[in-house]
Amino acid sequence: MQRPQGVPARGDGRHRVITVRSPFSGEVIDTLADSSREEVQASVARSRAVQPAWAAMSLRDRAAIILSFHDLLVQRRQEILDLLQREAGKSRRDAMEEVLDVLVTARHYSRDASRLLSSRRVRGVIPLAVSAEIRRIPWGVVGVVAPWNYPLTLTASDAIPALLAGNTVVVKPDDRTSLTALWVRDVMAEAGLPRDVLQVVLGAGDVVGPWLIDEVDYVMFTGSTRVGRIVAAQCGERLIPCSMELGGKNAMIIRADADPERAAEIAVRACFSNAGQLCISMERIYVNVDVHDAFLAAFVRRTRALRLGTQIGWGSDMGSLISEDQVARARRHVDDAVSRGAKVLAGGHARPDIGPWFFEPTILANVTEGMEVCDEETFGPVVAVHPVHSDDEAVRLANDTEYGLNAAVIGRDRRAAQAVARRLRAGTVNVNEGYAAAWGSIRAPMGGMGQSGLGRRHGDEGLLKYTQAQTVATQRVLGLGAPAGWSDERWASTLLAAVTTMKRIGLK
Repeated sequence: MQRPQGVPARGDGRHRVITVRSPFSGEVIDTLADSSREEVQASVARSRAVQPAWAAMSLRDRAAIILSFHDLLVQRRQEILDLLQREAGKSRRDAMEEVLDVLVTARHYSRDASRLLSSRRVRGVIPLAVSAEIRRIPWGVVGVVAPWNYPLTLTASDAIPALLAGNTVVVKPDDRTSLTALWVRDVMAEAGLPRDVLQVVLGAGDVVGPWLIDEVDYVMFTGSTRVGRIVAAQCGERLIPCSMELGGKNAMIIRADADPERAAEIAVRACFSNAGQLCISMERIYVNVDVHDAFLAAFVRRTRALRLGTQIGWGSDMGSLISEDQVARARRHVDDAVSRGAKVLAGGHARPDIGPWFFEPTILANVTEGMEVCDEETFGPVVAVHPVHSDDEAVRLANDTEYGLNAAVIGRDRRAAQAVARRLRAGTVNVNEGYAAAWGSIRAPMGGMGQSGLGRRHGDEGLLKYTQAQTVATQRVLGLGAPAGWSDERWASTLLAAVTTMKRIGLK
């Protein structure tokens, strides 16, 4: 695997060594060196130099490259699945979700980009006399700052629409999952992506990230709300746009008419996929008292049956947390809750006997205000279950958060569940699913409300955000100034009559 140009494989006295470790064992997978500020600047400069030629390439040819990447990903899926498991500590099932997501993204935008990016004519200020054309112009160089939890998805699926829109892209992955970003870059090149159109720079987020933001024209950031505020402030200083998916404290509502077993099956996936290290996973569940006990019994039983494992390949249900810091956060939230009266119904402990950073999938009851786990995002396999007496109470509690990323409503009566869903303050709401229904519906936008982010992935917005709108208006006949010999008053009365006539005959 090639490394970024100008960045040595190991520290040479000028570069900090990045040690990539497997969460399954703690063993060193590889060592890389971070990028210096000069190397970040040089990478962006190379991207800027090739961007006009890339944007000038026909959209058909750009899409063909992305579809070729799609096909290579299918052919080489075992290779990237192995890497995702080794580098991010995922179960095979969770790694496969990433592969499927990138395939869907590549196919959708490659086939929908023409509709979105084609110039569009609209009626001018004076029908027939004025024409107007709307064009979509790429920003230039897009910086993608990607986290460790979904390193394939949040590198490739964010880069793909930006590339199709005619931008070049520089990715700054998290240190811990740098190898996946490099793999994406290499396979994109194999698919035919021209040199320097997609580049990778490496290093600590709080060092290399700001360097990258200082140079690019648009920023796509995924990470915590705390860091998102810093990124937004830096973008604001430069007056460059950004899109951000940030934190969440996502809630699931289980209505009185829900099937307890079905609800429990959905909840296990919604809470413990990727070991809970998923921005859109559920950390709060509000269960109507009519089904509370039956649901809780099924949920605990299914959670205790989950298989934790370190094997590369199929067979385990849940993998490792990414680091000791994540284990410490999950342990702190559980210990604080228990010390204040919460009850552990399943899990609750680290499992170093399996691997250094494993933590059991954990269900808490009797969680109350003032406990850290009540309001803070754990970003791990910890969920609190609360009984409620009505949909109104559930909605009130679910909305009682500064976040608004994802939510779910479970119930047999779909129309009633949808009515509840529309009352929730979240960018995506799933009915009878935890997160995959909304996330996987790529034709619909996905993003956060409140402190959960700015902008949207997916849908038309997920590509159009990587462009600026340009209007070209052409005066065909007449003019907007008064004709020769006309007074301003006469001309103004004529224009007023024309405007009121257009309203009367129904023109927009």
